[in-house]
Amino acid sequence: MLVTVSLLDFFIETRKHSEAICEPLEIEDYVVQPIVDVSPPKWHLGHTTWFFEEFILKPYARNYQVFDADFSFVFNSYYETVGKRVVRADRGNLSRPSVKKVYEYRDYVTQGIKSLFESTQSKELQDLLEIGIHHEKQHQELLLTDIKFILGNNPLLPVYSKTIGEHPLEAHQQDWVSVDEGVYEIGHGTSGFCYDNELGRHKVYLHSYQISNKLVTNREFLEFVSDGGYGRFELWHAEGWDWVNQNQIAAPLYWHSIEGEWYHYSFAGLQKVPLDAPVTHISYYEAFAYAQWKGLRLPTEFEWEVAAPYFPWGKRWEWTESAYLPYPNYRKADGALGEYNGKFMVNQKVLRGASIATPTHHTRPTYRNFFQPSLRWQFTGLRLAQ
Repeated sequence: MLVTVSLLDFFIETRKHSEAICEPLEIEDYVVQPIVDVSPPKWHLGHTTWFFEEFILKPYARNYQVFDADFSFVFNSYYETVGKRVVRADRGNLSRPSVKKVYEYRDYVTQGIKSLFESTQSKELQDLLEIGIHHEKQHQELLLTDIKFILGNNPLLPVYSKTIGEHPLEAHQQDWVSVDEGVYEIGHGTSGFCYDNELGRHKVYLHSYQISNKLVTNREFLEFVSDGGYGRFELWHAEGWDWVNQNQIAAPLYWHSIEGEWYHYSFAGLQKVPLDAPVTHISYYEAFAYAQWKGLRLPTEFEWEVAAPYFPWGKRWEWTESAYLPYPNYRKADGALGEYNGKFMVNQKVLRGASIATPTHHTRPTYRNFFQPSLRWQFTGLRLAQ
């Protein structure tokens, strides 16, 4: 736990960073929602603000006046306990409130939090503020990936930024990290921040295994594409094979074959696929099929966590073979915050690591990200095990 003064600074820095992410946008970009999984940038800015207002200012700030009574309906995401909300698929229909109004809302709530924490230092409030900060950091990553999807599905393929190191090279030597069979401790065990789904530190038994110290690169994945991997049903789960055929998937998201060469959309616009960068924007289905093609497999989340000190990670969220399930003795928090993780523990796969879009001070080896197996708009990749 950070002391109050630095926690407040952390809050202010986080609020500024969300707005910095949106600086390259045109006003028209703020409202677009191409698919249900992608939220408009304006909605992210409002939702992260609503979180602080709903869970901190309304219950704890004396005589607090909400900025706009309708905003709880507009910017609630999935919190059934809090009340009704706009249907997720309709977020792109919200031409109002205006972008200007949302930024006024952000400033109003930011100032309210500053005033509250300049005079209040209870541990309960500190804990709530820390959760809110990391909630906004999660949305900063979503902001970047949603912006990329919005612009990457614009036929003009516009440039967002030329300064983001989106595709760092995997330049180190390929090696296999060997881990002996045995009983290992899994889960968050330090005093630093974590989410409730990382708690319930417990023992697991692992058979001996090896895990690659490198992520699979575009060059390697291109071999799978060129070998007809997307057309070989024996490599895929039945559900994955249906997904490939129903959606006519033939390459990672954002890849374009142009005159016999592979290009992809990046934040810097349309560019040639960098062969020695880690592959990204692939689904669990694709990661599994590639591993099958190689005669190898994906690591479990427990294998990944035990081996993580022995290889570099953080460029891509890495699909694992683990279903998203509660740890032993997991307990959801009371009230609305109990909806944060627990109710999603079904039909999802765990990803470990972090990505180039993950904000600073928001990574740790016990972090359990999770998505449905078909999703690939995040910076997702894979690491092989055997």
